[in-house]
Amino acid sequence: LAVGKVPPLPTLADVVAHSSQPRLLAAADGLTNAENLGALVRNCAALNAQALIVGETCSSPFLRRAVRGSMGAVFQMPVVDSTNLPQALRDLRERGIHCLAAHPHADGRTLAQCDLTGDCCIVFGSEGYGISPAVLAACDEAAAIPMPPTVDSLNVGSAAAVFLYE
Repeated sequence: LAVGKVPPLPTLADVVAHSSQPRLLAAADGLTNAENLGALVRNCAALNAQALIVGETCSSPFLRRAVRGSMGAVFQMPVVDSTNLPQALRDLRERGIHCLAAHPHADGRTLAQCDLTGDCCIVFGSEGYGISPAVLAACDEAAAIPMPPTVDSLNVGSAAAVFLYE
């Protein structure tokens, strides 16, 4: 049995001010499965994302199953708890940070066609519903991982690993 304490969480402004350039941020929209959220956190930590922004429609990354899925990485990287993810993305765009939606139905635009060399925030959605229309509209663009037509999408952990590695 263990008791854990949620650490103080930084604000979005703190993360942007204290991140080195080029910034690599990730954001989550609608991830309610704590194990999938934990996998996303672990991938963010492993692939050098500087912070994860968790939208208001997500589970807490500090739930027991999320912490276990992250292998404790949630305590090693900044997590921003956003109460309005579309507004947070608009704020990032105003600061010159490119917001890219990882979206399986991106009208033919693939990840390889995106320029990720500058400051970037990659947005991941739930497996069931993807990225909400409001969050998608707040992004600069959407891109997909090229897959055969017989495969609709990947688990968010797998997709995050591909996008963050790229």
